[in-house]
Amino acid sequence: MNKLRHIILGVTGSIAAYKAAELVRLFMKKRYKVSVVMTQEAKKFITPLTLSRLSQNKVYQDMFENDGSSWDIEHVDLAQSADAVVIAPATANVISKIACGLADDLLTCITLATKAKIVIAPAMNEGMYTNKIFQENVKKLEKNGIKFVGPVKGDLACGTKGVGHIASEEEIVKEVERSFK
Repeated sequence: MNKLRHIILGVTGSIAAYKAAELVRLFMKKRYKVSVVMTQEAKKFITPLTLSRLSQNKVYQDMFENDGSSWDIEHVDLAQSADAVVIAPATANVISKIACGLADDLLTCITLATKAKIVIAPAMNEGMYTNKIFQENVKKLEKNGIKFVGPVKGDLACGTKGVGHIASEEEIVKEVERSFK
């Protein structure tokens, strides 16, 4: 049954991007089809080659990758084929763009165009996460049915401890599976 489920895994520019490799592995173990979509910033932290090999699928990186040999509009095709869109790690920037309805890259276009379940796993500095404007964006997305998993208190890239550490990969997968029920 899971083999029919298609997960779009959005990876954004966070130090936690390395966790995407384990997420792909866990989704594949559950026999989901995984299509990875990376922002330009994510590629500074983990390579598309790693995620392509793990997912056994093309990694999508650019709005205009189509070489003209097909009529596919990738952001629409991916959005329509998805059973879930999972953004992990999700930066404050990408979360805020989604909350404002902005679609200026492949990942935000897919998120805006999909009717699939959306699960977001934030990862950022505690000051960014607790910022009042950012929290209003989170509440707005939650009101619109988007599920958040984490963040949790832990070691942060800035050398401090606080809320902003990405949730465990297992918790993210559990939330995706809950969203299917």
